[in-house]
Amino acid sequence: MIVDLRSDTVTRPTPGMLEAMASAGVGDDVYGEDPSVNALEAEAAALFGKEAAVFTPTGSMANQIGLQLLVRPGEELLCDVKAHVVNFEMGAAAALGGISTRTWAGPNGRVDARLVEPLINRPNPYVTVTRAIAVENTHNIGGGTVQPIEELRRLRDLADAYGLGLHLDGARIWNAHAATGVPFDEYGRLFDTVSVCLSKGLGAPVGSLLITDAERAQRARVIRKRLGGGMRQAGFLAAAGRYALANHIDRLGEDHARARRLARSLEPFGICDAAQVETNIVLVRIPEIARVAAAAADQGVKISVLGADWGRMLTHLDVDDAGIEHAVKVLGTLLGK
Repeated sequence: MIVDLRSDTVTRPTPGMLEAMASAGVGDDVYGEDPSVNALEAEAAALFGKEAAVFTPTGSMANQIGLQLLVRPGEELLCDVKAHVVNFEMGAAAALGGISTRTWAGPNGRVDARLVEPLINRPNPYVTVTRAIAVENTHNIGGGTVQPIEELRRLRDLADAYGLGLHLDGARIWNAHAATGVPFDEYGRLFDTVSVCLSKGLGAPVGSLLITDAERAQRARVIRKRLGGGMRQAGFLAAAGRYALANHIDRLGEDHARARRLARSLEPFGICDAAQVETNIVLVRIPEIARVAAAAADQGVKISVLGADWGRMLTHLDVDDAGIEHAVKVLGTLLGK
């Protein structure tokens, strides 16, 4: 048995998804003629109560397009110190968008408008002007933290008071919705640009979307082409995304339950805090984690090593109850030595 807990990006298309991909209608998306892409973009935009969406090959591209729509070169973005947009996108905000960034540190990546406001620079000839704020929901390195909707509303009020844009890195917004029941269009109302990923918890093989208003979407297509993201017969991939939206959102609660079960089983070994597990991510602290991970992999259990003594495990649609039991047995034996 192979139980791959490194990420929810390792999923493979289900039989139903493969069938949808094989039967997809396609066209040239750069010309706007791919019916499957057009349908996916319309469905995603409607889900979030927005006017338009743009299909992108990766979540990093969707994020960077969103940031460039809100922040011009030489201006500033504020975000959490552990945010994906400044830690795991290869410096793209600066290298490709000319965007300066400053960060705040929230507990487990949780946003607090009171921490953000003191960082805002108004237009001034001596400082870099702040133009936008980015929020990650759920927060990856925070451990799958769900951003409280009340705090997001306060952040929207703060942004409006200072004339700032708001970008949502919603790669795992599906998990936030599953955990809280907050409607997707509620998130859409609060943010100017929203990126969502189809290839994590939803299990599509490739693809993300940048969701926004119609005017920004037109500019987004220009930036996407500039970044090398103009795809041709992308409908085969879009069909997987449409299938995921229709079939894989409601089942995310199963992943969350399995993550909690995994954390509760491993908590007695002192490596994690089950109370901190809100969605499908379990952060662990293990001395010599690289050695433990290698030994676990030899027995079919793969975990992600993020540092000298810490890592993470993610549940997803390719991990069932038997997989969780096997992972607990293997890791428990290794940690018990």
